[in-house]
Amino acid sequence: MVIRLQAQDVRFPPPELALKEPNGLLAVGGDLRPERLLNAYRNGIFPWFAEGDPILWWSPDPRAVFTPQSLHESRSMRRFRRQTQLTVTLNHDFAQVIAKCAEVHSHGEGTWITPAMAQAYAELHRLGYAHSIEVWDDTTLVGGMYGIGMGQVFCGESMFHTRTNASKLAFLVFAEHFFAAGGQLLDAQVPNPHLERLGMMTLPRPQFLHFLQRQQQNGGTIPKEFWQSRCLSTNRVAINDENS
Repeated sequence: MVIRLQAQDVRFPPPELALKEPNGLLAVGGDLRPERLLNAYRNGIFPWFAEGDPILWWSPDPRAVFTPQSLHESRSMRRFRRQTQLTVTLNHDFAQVIAKCAEVHSHGEGTWITPAMAQAYAELHRLGYAHSIEVWDDTTLVGGMYGIGMGQVFCGESMFHTRTNASKLAFLVFAEHFFAAGGQLLDAQVPNPHLERLGMMTLPRPQFLHFLQRQQQNGGTIPKEFWQSRCLSTNRVAINDENS
């Protein structure tokens, strides 16, 4: 049974009540105001729905994640990083990244990044929770990704590329910098072959939720300065995984 959310109540039912088929569907309705979205991410829940449909909330089992130990870079990608002239930035152009993600995905089966979703995440960006990673060829945006930072966890939402390896470059460069700064987990939500090649692992939902709860109880975070708009070096960064 899918639970219908109340308009004035931003709480969610326990993720353990999510359906097995479709995997992870938990609730329907509500809205996309910041309080509800942040409460969702704190509880391992995220919105995903097509334009014209009601808002659907998900918590799949298992969960696709990356840890400092699991991150993997192929030899060809290492070679690409050494040779590329592309540059990577953080929080330089959130609006263009989310617009490009919506545009690229709309060419397939359609995008879940509706105008309402884009507006909601733009507000989270303004509040300091949503962040973008950009890949540039001179002044042209050729790849990127965006997601939500919650303490030592980053919840990836979407990525795109119009140049070969650009989205991989965005992900790997950001992941290394994030983990080096004290990040402990990158949440990729749902497994897919592309993520597996980058070192994705799966966690049973109870284990994933326990990790989120432990992080919140410990108050772990990374320096606020990390999220300042800046260039990220594409050189490999040593990851400190002592606390992983």
